[in-house]
Amino acid sequence: MKKNFFLILVCTLFFNACNNKVKDSDSLTIEERYLGQKPPGLTPELFAPDIIRTEFREGAYALTPDLKEFYFRRRGGEYKNNTLVVVQNKNGQWKESVVASKSGEPFISFDGNMMHLGKNYRERTESGWSEVKNLEPPFNDFRIMRLTASLDKTYYFDEASENGPLRYSRLINGVHEEPKVLDIDVGKWNAHPFIAPDESYIIWDDQRESGYGSSDLYISFRQEDGTWGAAINLGDKINTEFEDAYGSITPDGKYFFFTRSFGGDKADIFWVDAKTIFAFKPN
Repeated sequence: MKKNFFLILVCTLFFNACNNKVKDSDSLTIEERYLGQKPPGLTPELFAPDIIRTEFREGAYALTPDLKEFYFRRRGGEYKNNTLVVVQNKNGQWKESVVASKSGEPFISFDGNMMHLGKNYRERTESGWSEVKNLEPPFNDFRIMRLTASLDKTYYFDEASENGPLRYSRLINGVHEEPKVLDIDVGKWNAHPFIAPDESYIIWDDQRESGYGSSDLYISFRQEDGTWGAAINLGDKINTEFEDAYGSITPDGKYFFFTRSFGGDKADIFWVDAKTIFAFKPN
């Protein structure tokens, strides 16, 4: 009972801390949040095309809980490697700068204090992000593309391999357990998982013969008994003949972001009202 109470207390504290960051963002004007973009409706739209869209590849993004920093990777032209870029509001204008010439796929923790980069990470300091650090074992043996974390720091990640499963690793007594295979309905190529803060749903991209194109986005909701429900294709509003991937819900729960790749060094970032996604939740 004491252990369960402690876990509930820790989750509550994390939730309150993240909630405060989101509440802080509520005081921002429309010009100060989401790069000053007009919010989308129920049809996906390009995100900030006048600010971040180029003729190259933009994808693998992350948004801070206070909505003031938008990170993404760019590749193409002078960007020979996947380069991590950030857009920030400085003196009333959104300015772009390079964070790292080489980088893993970013995910920022719900408390805003850690930027995961696959098997690596950076910690938030008073002067900015720390140098890149490596995750401790037992993650060394996995080739991770995207790693996301729930409020209680349970890690969910892919294996960057054909027919590879999605895995998770809980934080127990301050140490992450050996990763376990997530018991979920997956297809041929499962990648880029995004876990809900409370682990009530998970979103990932997958390749299946029944899909719309190269890869589609799917969602699974956790059932009352703790098991995962069937994989639900997010439909033809989200998925196309192209590679639709890297889905996530914004820290305030209002919007769904994803990338659409057109092959080679060409991809764009889209967003849509999150109601489109949660409409798939079974009654």
